[in-house]
Amino acid sequence: MSAKAISEQTGKEFLYKYICTSAAVQNRFRYASVTAETDWDRLTQEHPWLLTERLVVKPDQLIKRRGKLGLVGINLDLQGVKEWLQARLMRETTVGKAKGVLKNFLIEPFVPHPQDEEFYVCIYATREGDHVLFHHEGGVEVGDVDSKAERLMVAVDEKLSEVQVTEQLLTNVPDDKKEVLASFIVGLFNLYEDLYFTYLEINPIVVTKDGVYVLDMAAKIDATADYICKAKWGDVEFPPPFGREAYPEEAYIADLDAKSGASLKLTLLNPRGRIWTMVAGGGASVVYSDTICDLGGVDELANYGEYSGAPSEQQTYDYAKTILSLITREKHPQGKVLIIGGSIANFTNVAATFKGIVRAIKDYQGPLKEHEVTIFVRRGGPNYQEGLRVMGEVGKTTGIPIHVFGTETHMTAIVGMALGHKPIPNQPPMDAHTANFLLNASNSAVTPAASRTASFSEPRTSNDVTPAKKCKAGLPAAKATTLFRKQTKTIVWGMQTRAVQGMLDFDYVCSRDEPSVAAMVYPFTGDHKQKFYWGHKEILLPVYKNMADAMKKHTDVDVLISFASLRSAFDSTMEAMQYSQIHTIAIIAEGIPEAQTRRIIKMADEKGVTIIGPATVGGIKPGCFKIGNTGGMLDNILASKLYRPGSVAYVSRSGGMSNELNNIISRTTDGVYEGVAIGGDRYPGSTFMDHVLRYQDTPGVKMIIVLGEIGGTEEYKICQGIREGRITKPVVCWCIGTCATMFASEVQFGHAGACANQASETAVAKNQALRDAGAYVPKSFDELGDVIKTVYDELVANGTIIPAQEVPPPTVPMDYSWARELGLIRKPASFMTSICDERGQELIYAGMPITEVFKEEMGLGGVLGLLWFQRRLPRYACQFIEMCLMVTADHGPAVSGAHNTIVCARAGKDLISSLTSGLLTIGDRFGGALDAAAKQFSKAFDSGMLPMEFVNKMKKDGKLIMGIGHRVKSINNPDMRVQILKDFVKQHFPSTQLLDYALDVEKITTSKKPNLILNVDGFIGVSFVDLLRTCGGFTRDEADEFVEIGALNGIFVLGRSMGFIGHYLDQKRLKQGLYRHPWDDISYVLPEHMSM
Repeated sequence: MSAKAISEQTGKEFLYKYICTSAAVQNRFRYASVTAETDWDRLTQEHPWLLTERLVVKPDQLIKRRGKLGLVGINLDLQGVKEWLQARLMRETTVGKAKGVLKNFLIEPFVPHPQDEEFYVCIYATREGDHVLFHHEGGVEVGDVDSKAERLMVAVDEKLSEVQVTEQLLTNVPDDKKEVLASFIVGLFNLYEDLYFTYLEINPIVVTKDGVYVLDMAAKIDATADYICKAKWGDVEFPPPFGREAYPEEAYIADLDAKSGASLKLTLLNPRGRIWTMVAGGGASVVYSDTICDLGGVDELANYGEYSGAPSEQQTYDYAKTILSLITREKHPQGKVLIIGGSIANFTNVAATFKGIVRAIKDYQGPLKEHEVTIFVRRGGPNYQEGLRVMGEVGKTTGIPIHVFGTETHMTAIVGMALGHKPIPNQPPMDAHTANFLLNASNSAVTPAASRTASFSEPRTSNDVTPAKKCKAGLPAAKATTLFRKQTKTIVWGMQTRAVQGMLDFDYVCSRDEPSVAAMVYPFTGDHKQKFYWGHKEILLPVYKNMADAMKKHTDVDVLISFASLRSAFDSTMEAMQYSQIHTIAIIAEGIPEAQTRRIIKMADEKGVTIIGPATVGGIKPGCFKIGNTGGMLDNILASKLYRPGSVAYVSRSGGMSNELNNIISRTTDGVYEGVAIGGDRYPGSTFMDHVLRYQDTPGVKMIIVLGEIGGTEEYKICQGIREGRITKPVVCWCIGTCATMFASEVQFGHAGACANQASETAVAKNQALRDAGAYVPKSFDELGDVIKTVYDELVANGTIIPAQEVPPPTVPMDYSWARELGLIRKPASFMTSICDERGQELIYAGMPITEVFKEEMGLGGVLGLLWFQRRLPRYACQFIEMCLMVTADHGPAVSGAHNTIVCARAGKDLISSLTSGLLTIGDRFGGALDAAAKQFSKAFDSGMLPMEFVNKMKKDGKLIMGIGHRVKSINNPDMRVQILKDFVKQHFPSTQLLDYALDVEKITTSKKPNLILNVDGFIGVSFVDLLRTCGGFTRDEADEFVEIGALNGIFVLGRSMGFIGHYLDQKRLKQGLYRHPWDDISYVLPEHMSM
C-alpha cells in the first residue's frame, strides 16, 4: 500500500526538522513519549521541562477525536500526568467499534490561549492536485470542516503562494495573524510535498504573539516514496490502527515483502479465529474476505493477506509456514479451515508456489492434524494442474483433509464448502491439461483465415481504429477511443523476454500478419538483436539502448509497454510522452509514488495519451493485441477464447481478477471484446469511466462489465453517466471490499487504493448507488457470473448479439522449457554435477547449505573437502589441507611459475593472463609432482617392495623418483615446510604407513647425495594418500581414484595461485616496466658459418 498513517510524534518530528517558514514555530521537539516500560527518572533527565511546566498528555495511537472521547489530559503538572495515566495506561478502551489497549502516550507543554487563537488546517491529496482546507475556528468543536472550511486546490506541479493563502483562506482571520499564518501554511505545504505526505491535519494550530504552536496533528505519508525520502524519514514505524495489535509475524512478512520483487501481505484480525486464508492476488484476497463475511464468517475470520507477483518456492514456503504456525497455536472446538484460494494467474507458476506451500504443510502435518485443520484449494494459471496434483497428493500422504479444485469451479465456491453452506463434490470436473491445448492433435498446421477474428456480433469493417481527435491550440488533446487494433505495434521497455514471447504467441494464434512487438528498449546493454519464436520460426527483434533510437527507427509504433522498475518508471514514461507517435502507455510497475503518478497523469492528459496502470498486468483485445503477461499462458488464452473477439468488454482494477473475468465471461457469453486492468493504485492513469465511455462508443461492444473496488469515488461517475443517458449499453457492476464495513478496525487491502476514507467510498455504498442508477449489480461476487449470463441471454434473445460460429485457432508449438516443466518431454542433460547446487534459496555445497558451512566454522579446508571430495572431512584433515595451501603458497620469485607471472605482469597483461602464464609452468618438473609421487610410492608400497628395491628399480628403469630432491635444501639444510607438516601429521593422523615408507626411501637417497630429500611435493603427496586411506571417509578404491584423477596436484595449483597473484600485485604496486632479459645472462651459441 502507499498512504500509511504515522504517529503524531513522527509527524511532528518531520515538521519541526524540515519546515521552512518565517513564522516562529514554538515548542520544537518538546515532547516526551510514555509507555508501560518508561523510566520516569530518566525521562525527566532527558526532558527537564517536564518538572517545571504545565503539561498536556494524550494517547498517540491513531485515535481520532481524542478530546471528545475524554482522552486528553490538559493543564497538569507531572504528578497530575502520572495520576491521569494510572487510570488509562494499559487499560482497554472502546473507540467506535474498535476495542484496544492504550499503550503509547505523548506529553507536551500546555499552551494557555483563548479560543479565538485556535485555527484548523488540513492538506490532502486527490487525483487533480492537493486541497488545502482552513477554518478560523479550530479545536475540539470544529465540527464538519468539509462544509464550512475555506479551501483551495493546488494543481499538480503548481506552487502555493502566500498571496493565494491570504486571499482565499484567511478572509476571516484577524489582520495581525494573517502574515504569520500565510507563511506557516505555505511552509507546511512545501513540507507536505517534499516529504511525500498524502494527508496532514493540524487541529488546532494556535497563533499567539509568540508564534505558532502545533497542538494536535494527524498525518499519512506515501510509503512507496521511501527510496526518495529515506535520508529525511529515517526508519519510519507505521503503527497499526487502534484496536489491532502489531504482531511479530506481520513484521516478518513485511520484511520478506520488502526484500522481494513479489508482493507478500499479512494482517491478523483475530488470531483465535477458525477461518484462515492464504490467497494469491490483491483483488482475489478481497473477494475471498467479502465472501467469508457475506456467509457469516466475519467474527471467525482470523487474517487478511495475499501473495502475488510470482514469488519463488522458498518465499511461498516462508509465507505459508508463518500462516501455519499461527493456525496451530490455539485449538478451536469446531476445528479450523484454511482457504488456499486465488484467481487465474497471469504469469505466476502455480506449481512452483504450491510446492512451497506443500513443503510447509509437510513440516506442520502433525500440528495441522492435531488442530483438525481442513484445507480447501482453488487456483488456476500457468502449470496449475501440476500444482493441484501435488496439493492433492500431500493430502493423501499426510492424512490431512485437502479438497482441491481448478478453474472449472467458481473462484469463491470453496468458501461456501469450507463454511458448510455448500456440499463438497466427491469428484470435481477437471479442465483439460495445459498440454492438450498446446500440442496439435491433428496433423494440420494450417492457420485459419484471418477473417475469423472479426467481431462475433457485427460484420468486419475495413478500419476499426478511432484516432485521437485534433484539438484547438491550448486545449488538452483528446484521447483515442480505440487503443488497440490488429495492426498495433509496440515497444517494450525492459528485458522481459518471457512476456514478449507470450505476446508473439498470442499474435500468432490471433492470425496477425506480423508480430505486435516492434522492438525492445533496455538501457543496460548496447544495441543488439534478441531471438524469439513466431509460430515455428525463429525471428530477431532489435533491442535499443535508448528510447530515442527505437522511436526514430519504428515510426509505426503507437504503444509503449513499460516494465521499468518503480524507481525508473516515472522518468521512462515522461520521456515516452515526448514522442507524438505514442498514444497508449502501459505501466506495469507497482509502488510508484503517488506524486509521480499524478504528474504522469497530468502530462498524459495534456498530450492525449492513455495510461494503463501503474500496478497493472495490462489489458487484452482478443484477436488484436495483448499487453505483456495479460491473459496468462496460451492454455488460458485458448480456454477463455481470447484469440477472437466476443461482445463483452470489461474494466477491472485487479490484474488477477481480470483473468478471472476472462474465464467467467468465456463460460457465460460469446467472449471478451476487450478487457483492461487499470491497476490497484489510488490514482490509476486511466479511470473506470474513461474505459466505459470508450466501450460505449465502440460498436462491437454490446455489454460492459465493471469490477470496482472499495476506495475512491470513480464508480459514482458511472452512475451519473447511466442516469444522464451517456451510457446506454447494459452495465454489470460489482465493487469488491464489502467486508470492510464489518471489521472493527481499518484494514488496508492488497491494492494501494483499496481503502475507504469516507462512507461514500465503501463498496457497500457504491454497489447500492450503482443498483439505484440502473446498473446490473449481483448480491455478491458468487452471483456475478449468473447476472452476466442473464444479461447476455437477453441481448441474444432480442437480436442485439448474434453469436458466430467457432473457428479453431492455429496451433502454436510449446516451448521446450515449458514442455519439460509439464513433464511432457525428457532430454539428457548436457552437464552433470554432484558438488554444488545454486538453484534454490540457498547455495548448497555437496548437500550442505552455505549457512551451515559458516555456522560450523568449517573453514577453507572443510569447503575444499566438500567440493573436491564430497565428504565432510575430520577437523584434522581440514587443518592439514589448509596447512598444505599455506606452505605451497609461494617459494620466491626465482621459480619458473612466479618468474612467468612477473614477466607477464611487467608486459602490461591483466591478472588472469599473468596468473595463467604462471600456472602453465606447473608439471612434473615444477610443482606437479604431488600426484606422480603419490602414485609411485603407493604402487611400490602396495606391491610389497622394500625401500631399497624401489630405489634400485627406479635407477634400473632410468626414472626419477618423483617427490625426491631439491635444488637448494638438503639433509643438512632441511626444508622447514616439510618439518612443520611432518610434526602435524605424526601427531594427528591415525596412521602414516606410506609416509614412513617414503622417509625410509629418503634415508637411502640422501646417503648417496644430501639434497635428495623428500621434498614438500613428495611429502604432501604421500601424506595425502595416508589421509584418504585412513580418515574413515573413503573406501580404498575411492582413495586410489582421487589420486588417479589428479586431485592432489590441485592442492599445489590452488596454493601457488595465491603466491602468483601476490607477485602480480607486487609488480603493479612497484610500477615495474617491461622486462627484458640481460644479454650477459644469455649464452649465444650460433653455428660457426653464421657467426662469420
